[in-house]
Amino acid sequence: MRPGDGLRHPRTRAATAKRATAKAATAKHEARIQEALRSRERRHRAFLLTVGAIVVAWLVGQWAFNAYQDYERKATAARKNVHGERVWAADALKFDHVEGNVDYPMTPPVGGSHDKAWMTCNGTVYTKAIRDENAVHSLEHGAVWITYNGLAGATDVKQLAERVARTPYTLMSPVAQQSGTIMLSAWGHQLTVDTASDPRVEQFITAYVQGPQTPEPGAACTGGITGK
Repeated sequence: MRPGDGLRHPRTRAATAKRATAKAATAKHEARIQEALRSRERRHRAFLLTVGAIVVAWLVGQWAFNAYQDYERKATAARKNVHGERVWAADALKFDHVEGNVDYPMTPPVGGSHDKAWMTCNGTVYTKAIRDENAVHSLEHGAVWITYNGLAGATDVKQLAERVARTPYTLMSPVAQQSGTIMLSAWGHQLTVDTASDPRVEQFITAYVQGPQTPEPGAACTGGITGK
């Protein structure tokens, strides 16, 4: 043992103890600060989660409210019927899937037995004739099918095509053998007009695109036959 070991001056021991006490106090203070920061972070995360949940709930509620209003608007329009439209009773139209061609009692058909594959009807414009059996399946999904014959003017065809292109659950194609110049068909409903500017065109689309007459509401209009 070296001389003086274990015989430190009392002032030295006191200073050492004071430094140790100060160090411990500093450590406790820093620990309290860190805990306060963590607590604040937890409160902040909880706040953000709460706000996020409120926003999501509001958005869902707003979507549901808008969807309900849209359905009510369509239902109200459908209950009034569109002036001049023809209507078929729901029980007069079959829903079954068949293979091959179907002899429909009206042209274009507004329902009945149909192919298991639907025509893509997501605002789809076909410049060539399509199969009735596939188009009827689209009507079952709530689509409106706009057709025209050789008497339709180029301007009318262009205007209708533009309207269809921006409207999901619609499709358009030529039907040379139909009796009317322009015809709009939904499941169990059909309207004949002479021009695309006839206000009943908009009324029919509003009433029957995914309207209350739809046998399979919400079924897809994408992923079907494209006709290409």
